[in-house]
Amino acid sequence: MSQPPSQQEPQGGFGAPQEPPNGAPQPPQDQPNPAGPPQSGYGYPQPPGQQPQGPPPAQPPTPPAGPPQPGYGYPQPPGQAPGPYGQQAPGQAPGPYGQQAPGPYGQQPGPYGQQAPGPYGQQAPGPYAQQPQPGYGYPQQQYPGAPAPGGPGSGGGGFLKGRTGLIVAAALAVVVVAATGTWFLVSDSGDEDKKTPVAEAGNDPKPPSGSPTVDEGDGDGDGREGNDDLNAGRKPGEAKVAWLQKNDVDLPRNGATVHGPWFAGDVVAKAMYRGVSGYSVADGKQKWSVPLPADVCAAPDSPTADGKIVIGVKDGTTDRANCSVLQMIDLNTGKAGWKKTVKKNGNWDFLSDIGLAISGDTVTVGRTSNSNAYRVSDGKDLFGNPEGNCKPFAFAGGAKLIAATNCRTDDVKNPQHQVQELDPVTGKAKWTYQPKRGWEVSRVYSVSPLVVRFDHEEKKQYAIAALTDSGKLRSQLAPAKGDTLTADCGSGFAVFGKKLEGCSGVATDADTFYIGTKDDTTGTARTNKVIAFDLDTGKPKWEAPAPAERVLKPLGMEGGDVLLYMRPKYDAAGALMTLPPTGGTPKTLLQHPESTGRIENGFFSSKVLHEGGRSFIFSKRVSASNDKEELEQTTMLVFTK
Repeated sequence: MSQPPSQQEPQGGFGAPQEPPNGAPQPPQDQPNPAGPPQSGYGYPQPPGQQPQGPPPAQPPTPPAGPPQPGYGYPQPPGQAPGPYGQQAPGQAPGPYGQQAPGPYGQQPGPYGQQAPGPYGQQAPGPYAQQPQPGYGYPQQQYPGAPAPGGPGSGGGGFLKGRTGLIVAAALAVVVVAATGTWFLVSDSGDEDKKTPVAEAGNDPKPPSGSPTVDEGDGDGDGREGNDDLNAGRKPGEAKVAWLQKNDVDLPRNGATVHGPWFAGDVVAKAMYRGVSGYSVADGKQKWSVPLPADVCAAPDSPTADGKIVIGVKDGTTDRANCSVLQMIDLNTGKAGWKKTVKKNGNWDFLSDIGLAISGDTVTVGRTSNSNAYRVSDGKDLFGNPEGNCKPFAFAGGAKLIAATNCRTDDVKNPQHQVQELDPVTGKAKWTYQPKRGWEVSRVYSVSPLVVRFDHEEKKQYAIAALTDSGKLRSQLAPAKGDTLTADCGSGFAVFGKKLEGCSGVATDADTFYIGTKDDTTGTARTNKVIAFDLDTGKPKWEAPAPAERVLKPLGMEGGDVLLYMRPKYDAAGALMTLPPTGGTPKTLLQHPESTGRIENGFFSSKVLHEGGRSFIFSKRVSASNDKEELEQTTMLVFTK
């Protein structure tokens, strides 16, 4: 196992490595990856839907020495180097990433060395150590009937499905938050004789017309009448359904991705297809809507502290349109602010897709070998590509602005990446961390503390490392043999615009990283466990099994405890749970009602958030085989105490 890289001067070159869609932990050492061959480097188009499954831990190597190499601007697939940290600099003592004595980071059997066979094969040394690979953004469980990630029609201006009920390409139904929606305000008493929910579009409540529609049993619905009271029969201790929203947007044939949600004051907002809408967090009534001339094609994970967001919009409605228009929107009021076209940095600047991130009052625009930054408040240009051979291509925002850079080399299969913290106003690097050749920056799970995932596409390995505030290697995660770590980082397919942020299924505090394991399907039902890793050593501190036949996913921190989502199953509703930072047995914070268990379990690729004492479940995509199904899809479900 190689040791952590010495902090060498950044090497030259740039280009962005391509992220595998809907990634999964990748294979261990030298064994075949069940998910197929590794994806090519960032910037090379990769077919959607191929999900490399993650391996056990890869050992971190140390960074290479020497000047930058040619190979300018081309995405560079992983190379032959043993790990991202390359040869250790003189004077550095052995550690988890270097030529190390026997231990979790040394050349040793198990997840840290020549690894025993596992679901992903034996893993070779990784950028930090022989580390299990949670997959490119750990793939989320897929439910039957889930549509494949969108193609040209998922926000690319494809033709609309006719109201005659044509069967179209996206034949798999899935629920997700729509750009606008029909909401249902639900009564919270338990009596049998209830008022039926009132369906309201926008701010003008109108009762549903005609007789209630009933699921006819084709397997696509939730088995409930369209106007029943979701709180009827609610049991003691169960949460109330605050409101439910259904899609009311006629979409292209392949459906559309939903961006968000974002919270600002008493508004929850999201963007889909050709609009952005804001709703009351209390009752789901639409507070505002901003129509757009073309498809939403990019969005950051979070808005500014004062509730402003900048989204990417296509510059036309054809399949050849670029994601080159930026639109600022105040989420508090729904007012559209400045709008501008991204400035191209030469002929080799491709804007077919981009990645956006916000830190402070800065929004960054990343894509292969190029980047720009603008002030969110007024749209002023802040900075573009820096001088030199290493160019930022993707960003993660929040409390810090973290950039992934690519340096030119003479071997496109052996890229040189870097991680940098940038000043969000000037774009100047505060520090640079350089992994060993071949290791590509894949995801940023947390910016503070900084936790980064690296992938080695050629070797089909991955590793997760923690860096200090000054950009030095803090540790590399060293899962126990047999533990495959998973997180959900989405499944979007992008050729040029990579997104580092936005992964769910992980949580961090100052000293600990929390993540769930891959579902164990050997029993009668799925189950897993949550593992806490010490960020100073990379070693597991404790693990907490999920309740019998249930699956737990970390959501974040809540009052010092780890907040978890216990996923629903066919005969049980989900719940929000907590774990103390010292481990133990999960405790229920908010038990979702059994009455909506089938609706909750019907969400595909959902995102769960806890905000203001409410539990929000959003679907991240809307797609159906016909208009009727499309307009009956539940896109948002909200619970409260």
